[in-house]
Amino acid sequence: MNKEFLGLTKVWEIKVKKVQSVARKRPPSLFATMSVAHVDDDDDEDGGGAASGRHVEKNFPNGDVYMGQWADDLPHGIGKYVWADGCMYAGRWCRGRTTGKGKFSWPSGAVYDGHFKNNYMDGEGTYTGSSDDTYSGGWLFDTRHGSGVRRYDNGDHYEGLWRRNSPDGKGRYQWSNGNQYIGQWRLGKMHGTGTMIWADGNQYDGNWADGLPCGNGKFRWADGSFYVGVWSEDPKDRSGTYYPPNGSAGGGAAATGNLDWDPQDAYSASTIDFRISPGEKIPILPSQKMFSWSCKNGARSTRESVDATLTESLGSESDSVGSCSEFDGATASEELSDAAPGYKRPVMIIKPAKRQGQTITRGHKHYDLMLNLQLGIRHAVGRPGPTVSINAKPSVFDPNDKVWTRFPTEGSKHTPPHPSCEFKWKDYCPSLFRTLRRLFKVDPADYMMSICGSDALRELSSPGKSGSFFYLTSDDRYMIKTMRKSEVKVLKRMLPAYYNHVRQYEHTLVTKFYGLHCVKVSGPAQKKVRFVIMGNLFCTEYATHRRFDLKGSSLGRLTVKPESEIDSTTTLKDLDLNFIFRLQKSWFQEFRRQVDHDCEFLEKERIMDYSLLVGVHFREISSSGEPLIFNTRSMGNRNNPNETMDDGRDPKWPASIHLGSSIPARAELAVRKNNGETQLVGTPTGDYYNVVLVFGIIDILQDYDISKKLEHAYKSFQHDPASISAVDPRQYSKRFRDFIFKVFTEDT
Repeated sequence: MNKEFLGLTKVWEIKVKKVQSVARKRPPSLFATMSVAHVDDDDDEDGGGAASGRHVEKNFPNGDVYMGQWADDLPHGIGKYVWADGCMYAGRWCRGRTTGKGKFSWPSGAVYDGHFKNNYMDGEGTYTGSSDDTYSGGWLFDTRHGSGVRRYDNGDHYEGLWRRNSPDGKGRYQWSNGNQYIGQWRLGKMHGTGTMIWADGNQYDGNWADGLPCGNGKFRWADGSFYVGVWSEDPKDRSGTYYPPNGSAGGGAAATGNLDWDPQDAYSASTIDFRISPGEKIPILPSQKMFSWSCKNGARSTRESVDATLTESLGSESDSVGSCSEFDGATASEELSDAAPGYKRPVMIIKPAKRQGQTITRGHKHYDLMLNLQLGIRHAVGRPGPTVSINAKPSVFDPNDKVWTRFPTEGSKHTPPHPSCEFKWKDYCPSLFRTLRRLFKVDPADYMMSICGSDALRELSSPGKSGSFFYLTSDDRYMIKTMRKSEVKVLKRMLPAYYNHVRQYEHTLVTKFYGLHCVKVSGPAQKKVRFVIMGNLFCTEYATHRRFDLKGSSLGRLTVKPESEIDSTTTLKDLDLNFIFRLQKSWFQEFRRQVDHDCEFLEKERIMDYSLLVGVHFREISSSGEPLIFNTRSMGNRNNPNETMDDGRDPKWPASIHLGSSIPARAELAVRKNNGETQLVGTPTGDYYNVVLVFGIIDILQDYDISKKLEHAYKSFQHDPASISAVDPRQYSKRFRDFIFKVFTEDT
C-alpha cells in the first residue's frame, strides 16, 4: 500500500515552505517526500497553520490513507487523504474538516482546485471535468453559486451569476454556433429582460419567460428594420408594429396585416437556438465522501445535515450567507468593538425586496393620462427627425423649440385612433432630447417599448413633497415625474449647460433626462400636465435593501419610523444614516472628482436643495435576515471586497460597472453619541458590512428663487442657519460636499 501511495504523492510537486522547514527538523519519514499543491503559506485559517500539530502517516483498515499534520486525534493543518476508490484531497484541514485552500481529484481525471469549508467546495474555485467541461467562480455547499464562468464540453460558454448550480441572475450565454444571449436568468432558463443576438445579425430584445420570448419585445433584422410588439407562443396574444429600415412606422398597428411574412414565424423558427447545454455532472461531491474517523465538534459527514441551511441560504438575495470558520460573523445582539464602548449594535432586519408602486389599470384616476402619455411618446419617438451629431454645440439647439400634435379620438393622418379623450401633445426641445438619448446610449425602440409596451405604468404610493406624482415603467428602467411650470422653466433654461456637462463627463452623477413633454386635455377644464422622463437609479441586478437621501443638513432630516416598519422602499435621511461608506482607492478618487464637477455645474446654474440618493445592497445576510458584520480583527482572514489589481480595477467585478452603478464597497457601522442634531456623521466602530452601492444626484431643478430666499429668512429666526436646507447655492454646494466626503471615504 505504501508503494501505491508513494506513486500518487509524486503527482503533487509544489512544495510548501513551512512544511519543508518543519520536516527538516524531524527524523526522515515518508511525509518528508510529500508536497502539497496549491496551498498558500500565508493563510493561517482558524488555527490550521502549517506549523501546528505533528506529522503522521495513517493507513486505515478500509484502504484509505492520510498523511499530514495531526492534532487532537484529527487532521489539523496541511495534509493529504487518499480514498481506496482513487479520490484524493490535498490541502488544509481544520479539526478533521477540509477547510481552506485545497485540491480534490477524482479517478476520472476531474479536478477541483480552490477553497473548501467544512468538507464542502465553498468559496472561489475551479472545477475541470474529465471532458474539459470547466467552471471557475464562486461555490456554496458544493454548488456553483455567485459569479462564475463555465465552458461546456460542447463549446458553449456562460459568464454571469449562478444559484443552485444553474444560471440565475444576470449573465451571458454564447453558443458554439456564434449565437448569444445577454440578460436575466432564473433556474437555468432565460427569464426576465434580455437580448438574443444571432450570428446572422438578427436580434431580439425584450421579455422572456421559462426560456422563450414572452411579453413586450423587439425583433430587429440585420437590415435595420424591426418589429415591436407582444410576443407569445399563442398567436392570439401577439400584436405590434413593423418599422422599415428608414425608421418610419409601417402604417401604424395595422401594418402587420399588410406584410408578406409573419413576425411570429421568425420567432418560432429561432427557438431551436435557445437550448442550454446540460454540461458534465460532478461524479461524487466532496461532502459525500466519508472519512475513517469520527469527526469532533459536530463535523458533517453527509449532506443531509445541511439541507435546511442550504435552502435558507440560497433563498436569500445575498452573495453568500451563514457562518464561516475563515472569519467571525457577528449579529446585532453583540456589543460594538472598542471604538465605541458601551454601545449596542442596532438591530437591522432585511426584508425581501418588494415591487414599488400600484399598477395603473382601467378605472384608475390617472388611467387616461397614462394612455395619453404612451400615445404621445410612441408618436414622438417614432416620428422621423433630423440627425444631429452628439458632438454638436448647444447653439445648434433652440431651447424654446416645441412641437404640438393633436390626438383626436377617431385618429388622424399622423395619429392612431384611441379610447381616451381628445388631447394635445407638446414636445419640448425634441432635437436636443433625441441627441441626449443617443448620448446616453438609449435605443429608440427599447425606450418606446419600456414606456409604451402592453405593460402598464406603476404609480408610486404617495406624491413627493412638491406635489409631483411619480410613475415607473414596468421594467423599472425609467421614472416619469409630473412637474410644475417653474421646474419646466428651470430645465429649459439650463438645457444647453446640462448638455455640455453630460457630454464632457460620461459618468456624471446628475440625473439623466430623456424627454420633456406636456399633455393638454381638451374640454372646459383645459388641464395641462407637464412631465419629465428620467433614468431610474435603482434599476440594477442587485436588490436595494436600504436607501438614503442625503443633503448635509439636519433640520427635518430624520425619518421617524421604527425598524420594524422600514423596508426596501423606505427613504431614510441624513440623521438616519449609520454608515461610513469606504470605497476602493480608484473608485473614491473618481467619485470625489465627479462630485466636485457636478456641484460646480449646479452652483453655476444657481441650483440648490439637491440630494445624493444612495442605494445599499448587503452582500451577506444570515438566515434570520440580519446582515453579517465583520470587524477589523477578522477582516485579515477574509478576502477584501475592495482588493485591487495593479491597474486599480477590482478583479472580482465586471469591467462594465461604472461610477454610481453597482460599486463594491465596505460600509462601516457608525454610531452617534447623542440623539441631537449636532453630530451628522457617527463615530466609526470598526465593524463592517460588505455592500454594493448605487448613487446619484437627484432633484436638480430647484433654483434659489424668491420663495427659497424667504424660506431661509423665516427659518433662520427659529433654527441654526447652517442646519437649514434652503441656503445660497454656493453655501449649499460647499456644505453638501463637506458632508458627502465624510460619509464616503477611501478604504485604507
